[in-house]
Amino acid sequence: MTVTSPPRSPAAAGRANTQVQDFFELSTRVKEAGLMERGARSYIPRTIVLSLAFIGAFAGLFLLGSSWWQLGLAAVFGVLFTQVAFLSHDAAHQQVFSNGRKNEWLARIIGNGIVGLSYAWWAKKHGKHHANPNTIGKDGDIAPGIVAFVPEDATARTGFAGWFVRRQGWMLFPLLTFFGWALHVHAVDAVIRAEKVKHRPTEAVLLAVRLIGFPALVIWAMGLWIGIAFLLVQVAVFGVYMGASFAPNHKGMPLIPKDVKVDFLRRQVLTSRNIRGGRPMDWAMGGLNYQIEHHLFPRMPSPNLHKVVPIVREFCAEKEIPYTETGLVESYGIVIRYLNRVGLGYADPMDCPVISQFRPR
Repeated sequence: MTVTSPPRSPAAAGRANTQVQDFFELSTRVKEAGLMERGARSYIPRTIVLSLAFIGAFAGLFLLGSSWWQLGLAAVFGVLFTQVAFLSHDAAHQQVFSNGRKNEWLARIIGNGIVGLSYAWWAKKHGKHHANPNTIGKDGDIAPGIVAFVPEDATARTGFAGWFVRRQGWMLFPLLTFFGWALHVHAVDAVIRAEKVKHRPTEAVLLAVRLIGFPALVIWAMGLWIGIAFLLVQVAVFGVYMGASFAPNHKGMPLIPKDVKVDFLRRQVLTSRNIRGGRPMDWAMGGLNYQIEHHLFPRMPSPNLHKVVPIVREFCAEKEIPYTETGLVESYGIVIRYLNRVGLGYADPMDCPVISQFRPR
């Protein structure tokens, strides 16, 4: 006997068709504006600035020698590595070149060899996030770990874990000082143990150059103890900068239960948050401040994202889709309060009246 799903009502089918048409209409407006065209030229200024900054930083590394002033330079390296991570992110999203293979190799070379992250690990994890942002059981970025992002994951914790999770919002930034170490560990673990890693030997060599070669160079240039202090500061700054750039994007936005179906346009817009701040913020966050537009058009070059914002904002207003935008400091406050509420068991993952219309009936 074959079991079939009950047919959808004409009203439900019509609504689904309208939702598909909505994104098609928005995509048409964006393409007509010429904002989806990829080309490395838009990334040349950023590449030049980063290259000159690295040359200056390495010159300082050797000129300062065995000096505690090197700790300030360590913070500079933490910022530079994060900026390269933003560039690797864009390449992995096929934003830099029109050729997919070139993008993949750029992301692999600079991601593994300069930042110290595994391209294969990141691509798999980040791809799942983009497909199902803030979806319980599908988005690894809200999977249970040291921090609980879903109320049900927090209420089951007792003892010290329970004490910690009830204060986890306040612990967020101190925890981010270890985030860089965690990213490096995940990279090494993925290259060694993951079943499928494309170009595994290349990733392994590049990671070794970054994670063994750079620390060895640092210690050789400034001595053991200052070198160790340098590396601790550099990785801490890298972790805080990375985490502080990604945390405001989705944390504290509505969570979608695993069994709820939401169309692509609304799923991406309702679970994402933009950060105000103009062009300085564009540079500081590598374009991640336009999270809504990035999730709607992940292959759009990040230098174009600020241009598409008025189109998306106007379209969302026409369709009565909530479009969230806040200041950076305000977003951190939202994230901290949200995490504390989750830890106390107060957060409602469906704290959004629009998503409720998509619950199965």
